[in-house]
Amino acid sequence: MNIVANDPNLLGSIRELFSRLSESRYRESWELQHLLFSLGYCDSLAPEAEIAAAMEVARTDWTPDEGAT
Repeated sequence: MNIVANDPNLLGSIRELFSRLSESRYRESWELQHLLFSLGYCDSLAPEAEIAAAMEVARTDWTPDEGAT
């Protein structure tokens, strides 16, 4: 039984994935869900909505002008 239902470091994992694999920045959230799990960043499939929210924050690292609007 999991005490933590989601990965507390999801944003950090997505930022690392974006920095290592630049082509992953243009994937959809359901594609990143599979990538994160397959590459061992998560122990289980993270909820798609949480991945989408973390993607929006992580993308501001690469395009800070778009994140300010």
